[in-house]
Amino acid sequence: MIWFTWRQFRAQGIVAAAALAALAITLAITGPHLAALYNGSGLSTCGTECSAQAASFISAVKGGATEVIFYGATFLAYAVPALIGIFWGAPLVTREVEAGTYRLAWNQSVTRGRWVAAKLGLIGLAAMATAGLLSLVTRWWASPLYDASRQTGRNALGINRLAPLLFGATGIVPIGYAAFAFALGVYVGVLVRRTLPAMAITLAVFAAIQILWPGLVRPHLISPVSATQSLRTISFNGFGDHDNGILLLQVGSVNGRSADWITSSTPVNAAGQAISRAPQACMSRAIGDNFLQCLTSQGVRMDIRYQPASRYWTFQWLESGIFLVLALGLGWVCLWRIRRLG
Repeated sequence: MIWFTWRQFRAQGIVAAAALAALAITLAITGPHLAALYNGSGLSTCGTECSAQAASFISAVKGGATEVIFYGATFLAYAVPALIGIFWGAPLVTREVEAGTYRLAWNQSVTRGRWVAAKLGLIGLAAMATAGLLSLVTRWWASPLYDASRQTGRNALGINRLAPLLFGATGIVPIGYAAFAFALGVYVGVLVRRTLPAMAITLAVFAAIQILWPGLVRPHLISPVSATQSLRTISFNGFGDHDNGILLLQVGSVNGRSADWITSSTPVNAAGQAISRAPQACMSRAIGDNFLQCLTSQGVRMDIRYQPASRYWTFQWLESGIFLVLALGLGWVCLWRIRRLG
């Protein structure tokens, strides 16, 4: 059964291996240049005061091929699990049903249960290995960027690795995503029994989960830390609508905690009560430093909830475990349903 599974899967496996090899070659060629930029900036020997060296390194990598490769690899880390679900998972059962070969395949000496277990197990492991290798080679290539983040508190391209954009493309989480996407594709295929609709539904469901999960679920996997922060210590992305006094202070980062993931922020007055409008005394101030100074003098602060950067690996293991359990659950349901297919 193992040999038979490989014979059917070898085309997809060869394509995946070739794509990984091409990516690895690209990263191997460009990686030494990135390492040279890092070493040439002086970040590796600057100690604790590294702001000038960090600025030099960031200016060297921004806007060039390094940034393109970094964002391209990040995109691939999200796309590969989806592609696995679409092209490996969804057709696994549907192509047997559409071709009618399931009547022969499931009535031999190999039972249906053994057939589906072998398919799910072997191809599922291949899916996890593919996503894991992609994450590993990308992490090796980007190691100077992560080394720089230890001096600056942020990724060299201005992205926090605990923030939603980068978190799902790093560490071990892509392995869990790949296992789940593959099992989801097989499950949808068992339900729909048509290849193209199964592929479309798999993509839609997996994409919806990827979009909704970081904002609706991940922040609540671990209770966030709360802190009240002075406006002087905060970098803002915007100051909101000043004309009618509505406060929409958009927090970018907090000094000393720039690597943390800020999940929510609310302006509060001197008494600690949430406010939605600027104090009357600040209504006539121009938006900018004068406006913030006025807010500070009126006792306005920010009540911030955040996930500390030290929880990165805790979130990685927790989220990976959740998706692996979901994948196992979907696999068990597929096994149960296939045993009862006519």
